[in-house]
Amino acid sequence: MATPALDDSLALLAEDLELDFQLPDPEDEEIEPLVFNQKIEQAWQVCDRFDLQTEIWRGRILRVVRDRERYGGDTRGAGFLNWLKDRDVTKSRAYNLIELANSADHLLEQGSLDAESVNKFSKRAFIDTAQAPPEVQVMVSDAAREGKRITRQQVKQVADEWMAVTSEMLPEAVREKAANNSLPTRYIAPLVREMEKLPEVHQEAIHAEVAEKPDLDTVKEMTLSAKYLSRYLEASAQVQTINQGTLDIEQALEEALRLDCLNLAADLVNQAAQVEQAMTKLYTSWKRLGGISERLYVESGVSTPQLRQLLDSLGAISGDALSLPLGDLATGRTIRLQILPDE
Repeated sequence: MATPALDDSLALLAEDLELDFQLPDPEDEEIEPLVFNQKIEQAWQVCDRFDLQTEIWRGRILRVVRDRERYGGDTRGAGFLNWLKDRDVTKSRAYNLIELANSADHLLEQGSLDAESVNKFSKRAFIDTAQAPPEVQVMVSDAAREGKRITRQQVKQVADEWMAVTSEMLPEAVREKAANNSLPTRYIAPLVREMEKLPEVHQEAIHAEVAEKPDLDTVKEMTLSAKYLSRYLEASAQVQTINQGTLDIEQALEEALRLDCLNLAADLVNQAAQVEQAMTKLYTSWKRLGGISERLYVESGVSTPQLRQLLDSLGAISGDALSLPLGDLATGRTIRLQILPDE
């Protein structure tokens, strides 16, 4: 629960905001383009800050309602859910707002931010800062206290720079080059993010490759390799056709690496996963179509000839043999599928 001092700090958030501003006339030719754009940008920033502060307060309100229901209401949270329903607020949005309020309270309580500094953030920039590591929060907050306007791109840049010089996944030589700006952090951070998706054994292999040749080309190449690796491993775990056999998926990966065609192998298993998902969805829809057709056939009769004709027309895709023309009947091809009965 917020302290009285924190309540006072948060109360200052809305003092400097005024939504009753005058927008420039779009048809006034005497207004210079630079002046026009400045007025629009100022108005936009006010709305952005107002939106952020409104979201923080909504989150605090929702948190109080939730906690009240937990304290004196249904322990399953039914009262809170009904409160949300009455106000057309989804559960996910409610908890996102509560998380935002918690982050704001935390940053203010620990002294990383003051109420005036919050006004320097865009909404998304503030959320990203709240979710960033503590060291990034400090650096961004210092910039805000200096009066700098904080955008989402700036938060990302600071986070990338911190990741590039501190991540243990990177060789020391790369971290040093990131620190002295001889290797751009905008290329190093994506490598770290892709490596985070991989098992440790693959992280070590990429680490060794980059350590052997810590230059920009190697960083770019290993970023692509890590991306393809994660796609390959994620998709192969989902493909039932692969998992039902005796295939050694890691050995297949080694062979693809030896032939320098990891990208093709990754695309292969990714497409296979999509085909299996499509087949599963097709079978489910086909079963549902068949069941509805049978029920409607029982309900119809000679008095409903057009309804019967509708069922006859759909018989091409509701029976065990499915047939669907592609394009013009005279010149196009036809897809034919056979669904075999369970043995």
